[in-house]
Amino acid sequence: MDCTEKRIDGEVKYKGVIVAVHLDRAELSNGKIVKREVVEHPGGVTILPVDENGLCTMVRQFRYPFGRMMLEAPAGKLEPGEDPKESAVRELSEETGYTADEWIDFGACCTSPGFSSEVLHVYLAMGLHEGRSHPDEDEFLNTEKIPLSELSRMVMAGEIDDAKTIVAVLKAEKYLSERAAK
Repeated sequence: MDCTEKRIDGEVKYKGVIVAVHLDRAELSNGKIVKREVVEHPGGVTILPVDENGLCTMVRQFRYPFGRMMLEAPAGKLEPGEDPKESAVRELSEETGYTADEWIDFGACCTSPGFSSEVLHVYLAMGLHEGRSHPDEDEFLNTEKIPLSELSRMVMAGEIDDAKTIVAVLKAEKYLSERAAK
């Protein structure tokens, strides 16, 4: 069965600093016309930095839409035309001060494909070297070192609810356990 939806037309309803919101009309495979709201997002990266002792450097920051502090893997949005790995290297340095010798690309994930075009590229960073963090002028965060095993427990217990962090932690745990078994 063909489930393809074809865009007929649409208009930008809002254009902000990070996102644009489109209201489109689309034709379903059965010929019916429906409205589709699309949040256009430039995409981003998330990085799980893991040191030689299995400690992950995480960031805790206030997230305005949720009105609370959240524990997350370092992350940031892609600049126009920016290569995801270059963005990951930049964001890791900005938020934690670290540089890394080894980068493992865990691929991309679509964060909310029902309404958003955001694609998030997930990386594991190892062989870490300390430096000074230099967050953006409007970015306020604290770093914390937490064992990967504890992060995994927190994910499974529902204590971490940030999707990009959940993906990064579970992928890193699986990857590193398989790597250790070789």
